[in-house]
Amino acid sequence: MSDSPALLRATGIGKSFPGVRALDDVHLDLRHGEVLALVGENGAGKSTLLKLFSGLYRPDAGTMELDGSPMRPGGPRQANELGISVIHQEFHLMPDLTVAQNIFIGREPRRAGLIRDDELVRRASALFDRLGIPLDPRQPVSHLSVAGQQMVEIAKALSFDARVLIMDEPTAALTETEVATLFRIVRDFVSPRTGVIYVSHRMDEVKEISDRITVLRDGRYVDTLPTDRTATREVIAAMVGRQLAAGVRPEPVPADDDGSGGSGGSGRDVALAVRGLSTRKLLRDVSFELHRGEILGFAGLMGAGRTEVARAIIGADRSTGVVEVNGRPVTVRNPADAVRNGIGYLSEDRKRYGLLLDQDVVRNVMLSSLPGMTRAGFVRDAAGRKVTTEMVDRLAIRTPSVNQRTKNLSGGNQQKVVLAKWLVRDCDVLIVDEPTRGIDVGAKDEIYGLLTSLAAQGKSIIVISSELPEVLRLADRIVVMCEGRITGTLTNAEASQHDIMELATRFGADRSLVTTGDAE
Repeated sequence: MSDSPALLRATGIGKSFPGVRALDDVHLDLRHGEVLALVGENGAGKSTLLKLFSGLYRPDAGTMELDGSPMRPGGPRQANELGISVIHQEFHLMPDLTVAQNIFIGREPRRAGLIRDDELVRRASALFDRLGIPLDPRQPVSHLSVAGQQMVEIAKALSFDARVLIMDEPTAALTETEVATLFRIVRDFVSPRTGVIYVSHRMDEVKEISDRITVLRDGRYVDTLPTDRTATREVIAAMVGRQLAAGVRPEPVPADDDGSGGSGGSGRDVALAVRGLSTRKLLRDVSFELHRGEILGFAGLMGAGRTEVARAIIGADRSTGVVEVNGRPVTVRNPADAVRNGIGYLSEDRKRYGLLLDQDVVRNVMLSSLPGMTRAGFVRDAAGRKVTTEMVDRLAIRTPSVNQRTKNLSGGNQQKVVLAKWLVRDCDVLIVDEPTRGIDVGAKDEIYGLLTSLAAQGKSIIVISSELPEVLRLADRIVVMCEGRITGTLTNAEASQHDIMELATRFGADRSLVTTGDAE
């Protein structure tokens, strides 16, 4: 590491928890006026290091300095007072309060002991105007999308007089336009007296926004690399300690023997057919087919209706239209009906809708299969542990034991637990929404392998993803949506990121279907 003055420096940092050495001799230096990317697989120690900077944890070994002076914040408030603001991957918002109240919580303008709501709204509005964020300060946070909540977190962090801004996966739920806004905010923030630590698994973003890249692996410092002189494959190799296949795509699926293309050119039976699916707010006449053993990708910008399609199919949202499973019309009024008809759904927000974080791995894996795992009203624990152990081995879930609380697992292993839940249920159709959100590049590769293997075994899978390389990596065919309608369906062989984006941006245009890989 350089001995030149640094804005923020960590040297020889160590941190242990019971049974786990989270950080061991870790180094980091953030220079004045730079964006330093911090990368590594889940479990590499990134979040632990950030929590040391924010005062949530105290190091067991090593030193931290701010502008050359020793720094040891006793908590987040003291870190803020020192000029360190952290935007954590997990939101820390109060859903029943307004946007303005969340931003200035504990710092509200008062008169005679009473909060001045008008001044609170004025300050929040001025902050949004400066940052270019289109939010209503009076709106309750519970009414915001995940992307909107992320923007509130960003505004809250920048409402302090921060010198060091630390961002942990800030773009996980943002559209390309919102990412561009975020990058503008970051560049405007950086000055000779400030700096940014930017944590992300998205290598394209890291290459675009950062000046240097610090790599952690297994709780240890690996290297700090100049962004402009380092290829992405070199960064990934440093992160995971192995090379990952690049540019992999599914093998082309042979066409029907009669050449009719009547089942989308798949030559396979239809597992799920959706006809005229519509909702009152967004979806309009959505129709498609999913074939047995196929991975069907759904692409589009945020707000296009991809998640809404999934929620309508599983009965989470009211809709009209026809849903058929294995050629049989089914009535799905709620998610329980969907499960009974062989449809499983992995939500984009796995921690809120997919897991019981305070429960162990066994309870989570058996969650969708409890009726078949009970006797006289009691859960058969031995049977549940046996099945869960088999799933842990099958999916290579890294956990000390099946009795480990799920919240203590990495993001990639939590996603595997959700996947195991539906495999135990043996659903014919799996709908997977943002399967690798917040998951590191190594765990992504494992999730990709699992989904591909399941399709090869005959499972039918819908993958909804905001990452076009991910859709192209996994999907046999790709359905593209814009403003609640399907604007095109492409075979993987003919699809490109440019083609997908062209279809995804047909706002207000002629919505006649463009289907080159499907017969709707």
